[in-house]
Parts: sequence; structure tokens; C-alpha cells
Amino acid sequence: MAGDIWVLAEQWRGQVSEITYEMLALGREVADRLGRRLQAVLIGHEVKGLAKTLGLADGVLCADHPALAGPSAEASGQVLGQLIRSRGPMAILAPLTNVTWDLTTSLPAQLQAPFISFCKDAQVQDGRLQARCVLYGGKMEATVTAAGGPTVLGILPGARPAEKGRVERTPSIEEVAVALPEAPRAVFKNYIEPEAGDVDITRQEVLVCVGRGIQSQDNLALAEALAQALGGAVCGSRPVIDQGWLSLSRQVGKSGAIVKPRLYLAAGISGAPEHIEGMKNAGLIIAVNTDPQAPIFNVAHYGIVADAMDLLPLITEEVRKATSRKVS
Repeated sequence: MAGDIWVLAEQWRGQVSEITYEMLALGREVADRLGRRLQAVLIGHEVKGLAKTLGLADGVLCADHPALAGPSAEASGQVLGQLIRSRGPMAILAPLTNVTWDLTTSLPAQLQAPFISFCKDAQVQDGRLQARCVLYGGKMEATVTAAGGPTVLGILPGARPAEKGRVERTPSIEEVAVALPEAPRAVFKNYIEPEAGDVDITRQEVLVCVGRGIQSQDNLALAEALAQALGGAVCGSRPVIDQGWLSLSRQVGKSGAIVKPRLYLAAGISGAPEHIEGMKNAGLIIAVNTDPQAPIFNVAHYGIVADAMDLLPLITEEVRKATSRKVS
């Protein structure tokens, strides 16, 4: 129906992603406040069986095509564009993840539709849809009112708990016929599995995580010394991994690993939303950063405004002293 609230269901290798359930919970709130229907849109090949897990939606539009068997922003964009033009939803909640990033950002351009990105929340004020967005890596927030539909909202992970988006109910499922006017220029071939890492950071009780604030790869030794003293392991934020200073298996964040250690010490990490999503549930979070306004301090239990390169050796020394006293 025209004017519905849509949620783009993300599926990856035959499984519905967690962010889909987060967006369903958010979409349900928005749809109810606006008095609209909530519709999930599931795009892929032979994925109809996944639709039954989307019970919080009033209905599911299921579009199946062989070209959608693998990730293809171009093919998915053609299909989703057809559906939006024919059905006229009020808003489309789309995930901002590695899987659907290209689709989420290219779709508004294809439709020449309004696009509100980096949304951490959405609500209704005076009958109009508003989104709360983060800017500059989370250092600023802005509230944006949708001017008209259909509006695409790029939703960051963590907008709502995924558990709120799961219900034991099978929604009505409508299979829609789709065609691809143009063959996709990029064709998915196969998955390349990453090599197993030397340390499984998801199983560590103590993690020392480093960011771009450590300045150079040589300074990793300071973090490794502290991690060894604490009986833990070193991990990193995406900038550190992209530099090649640590292996991909050590990356924390939505595009890396979700960790929940007893102690998480963040050294030189500003705290982008994608990183915070990967570590916010740690038992104790200690953050060290030279910027007192760094977003990481918003989730840290203890924050220290200092240069991590000066502070890490001091902490290591104190930990070693405390350990030696216990041994003696």
C-alpha cells in the first residue's frame, strides 16, 4: 500500500542479519505512531523461507531472481527501485552495513529521492518523520525532518535491540515478480573465506584495543606489553586494520568482531558508531584519548584524557607491580 513504512531485510549467506530485526523494532514504532503498515522487503534468490522470521512486520514483499543469489548492489537496486516506484512507500529503512552499504547509498540517487544517512534513531513529531543522525564520527548529532516520500533512511547498527524485532508470528508473504532491464555489470563469483586468526578475540576476557591514536605500528609493542601483563590480547579499530598493523581477525566493530570481555581498554580510539557497536557490552570499558569530546567517553565507565603512548607504559608497570606482589 502507498504510504507504508518499509524495512529492507538484509540477508547474508542464507541468514537474516541482526540489523534487520533492529530495524523491524524501530520501524514498528514509527509505523504505529503514524498509523501506517509496516512492510518488510526481502530480496534474494530462494529466500522465501526466511520471510517467516520477519513476523513483526504486517507483511513481507519477497522478490526472487537468480541474479540476486549473491550480493549485487546494482541488481538489488534495480529490483528495489521497481518496487518503490510501483508501491510508493512513505519511507524505507535500510541498513548501513558492509553488505548493503552500496545499495543504501545508491538507491536514493537512482530514485532522486531524499536520503537521510547515519541514522541512530527515528521518531514521529507532529505527524512527521524525524531522524536523529550522527556526524563527524559521532562527535555531532543532527535531527532531520523528512520533507516527503519516499525517503530513504540509512540506519546504523544498534538503533534498537534485535530481540525486540523477533516475534513468534508468521507474517503474510507476497511474492512479487521482478525483471532486470539491464544485466548487472558486476557479477558475483564466489566467497573467499578468511584465514583463521591466531587469536579469537571474541573469547578473550581482557582486550587492549588500539586505534589511529597510537600513531605508528611500532607503538603496538606498548599495547602488547600491557595485554600480556593483564593476561589478555591486543585488537584494533578499523583504521588500524586497514593500515595492515593487525590482521583482520583482530578487528572490533560491526564490520569485524562483536566482543564482550570483562575488561576493554580502548587506547587512541575516537569511538565511531560502527566500533562502539562491537564493544559496548563489555563488562568494564576504560578509554584513553587526547580529545575530551571523543565519543568513546560516552560509553566508557572510566575515561582518561591523555596520550595513550605516555599512559600505557605507566599502566603496564603498575599492573606488573601488583602481579608481583600477589605472587610473593
